[in-house]
Amino acid sequence: MSADVAAAIDLGSNSFHLIVARIADDHVQMLDRIREMVQLAAGLDARNRLTEEAQQRALNCLARFGQRLRHIPPEQIRIVGTNTLRQARNSAEFLARAEEVLGHNVEIISGQEEARLIYLGVAHSVADAPGRRLVVDIGGGSTEFIIGEKFDPLHLTSLKMGCVSLSRACFDDGRITETRLRQAELIVQLRMEPVREEYLERGWERATGASGSIKAIQEVVTREGWCRDGITLEALRRLRMALLEVGNTGAIATRWQLEPARARVFTGGFVVLHGLCEALKVERMEVSDGALREGVIYDLLGRIRHEDVRDRTIATVIRRYGLDEAQAERVHATALDLLGQVRESWRLTTDDQGRILEWAARLYEIGLLLSHSDYHKHGAYILEHADLPGFSRGDQLVLAALVRRHRRSFPADAFAHLPKEWTQPARRLCVLLRVAVVLHRGRSRQPLPPLTLVVNQQRLELRFPAGWLEEHPLTRADLEAEARYLKKAGLRLEFG
Repeated sequence: MSADVAAAIDLGSNSFHLIVARIADDHVQMLDRIREMVQLAAGLDARNRLTEEAQQRALNCLARFGQRLRHIPPEQIRIVGTNTLRQARNSAEFLARAEEVLGHNVEIISGQEEARLIYLGVAHSVADAPGRRLVVDIGGGSTEFIIGEKFDPLHLTSLKMGCVSLSRACFDDGRITETRLRQAELIVQLRMEPVREEYLERGWERATGASGSIKAIQEVVTREGWCRDGITLEALRRLRMALLEVGNTGAIATRWQLEPARARVFTGGFVVLHGLCEALKVERMEVSDGALREGVIYDLLGRIRHEDVRDRTIATVIRRYGLDEAQAERVHATALDLLGQVRESWRLTTDDQGRILEWAARLYEIGLLLSHSDYHKHGAYILEHADLPGFSRGDQLVLAALVRRHRRSFPADAFAHLPKEWTQPARRLCVLLRVAVVLHRGRSRQPLPPLTLVVNQQRLELRFPAGWLEEHPLTRADLEAEARYLKKAGLRLEFG
């Protein structure tokens, strides 16, 4: 497989999507698209756990997808999970099984990150036009809407309402009545209420819809002759009357020739779109072929070309929180120098591991905004829970763990809560960060002397030029204190 080929999988609440793309002469050419309606959200039980039946449907689909990925380099594949996997209490169990089937890691992304990627996919899939654009994507368990300009999302929102969740809540037995429609419409209005005025005030010149639900609605209103292109608010009002005439979801498939799985969630998706258009006064909406999976592809290609949005996010956070950039650069440079010396011995050879250490070194003081006391704990909380464009929930969890443990206590089980593949690498990366922070505790502008770090499993030997430590007794004292912290975790730090 050519090195310029990339693949993305979107594990949506309603459908799973796989796309494979090739980049040539700065143009992205889609080579393959596969979609299966897995309806993962429909497999959540009363305890918010994915049933075994739903998991098996998903795993069978992923086994088929996995065959298509076999000859694509792992670094050119990205797999993301959305709302249902964010909500499911046993998502970790499912992810372990999914990763075993696929042979690749799966990231669960936040609603804000999902919205950003959707906007990116839509912006690359429709004709460029001046002014702001409203993008709407109705998923199985959540709906994202974004205001942006060109390729830049400016305002993002993810609400917990989708075609599957609303259909289950209001039309689970298939019957469509005026009472049930009004009940569903009220749910949408309540979800929209906190953000409606803000979006109306921001304004936009055109509205674009993405997702299977919106495409299916466009197909129906076009077949009925209610509008020629896109979807109009008037067409949605006529569709509402038609749904009452049809009366049940089973007849939807027959009347409008929809696949049964789509027909079962069609009414829920329609109510979300109709309610959203009424609330935001959207008179007409164009429909895009591109959505989340295309956004993942374009974001992945950016990373491959070293145009990683995560770097912009880190720079923005540094400015927003007023961090000491000079100190961050000193710690960052030393941490990466130490990593370079032990990369092979400690098996820290992947790009992701180096990037995580770099970002942690740049952000380790972020908690100082709140308080100097326990600032490492404050920093970890911020990094775990903040909206960081480009970062998955897993990325943020590892980043937060490094910042949390960069000073003071270092228990042996400090990283046991991380995904299995990160437990040992995160522990070792954190040791490098701790040493770098200790060496720059004095915040001196004077550069450090050449350092040598040699590691052998649990033992670290840090070597300085002759006489340097004698001239810097505070650094020696800091290293002695650090050695005591590391000893409790079964690590031996020697220096001289």
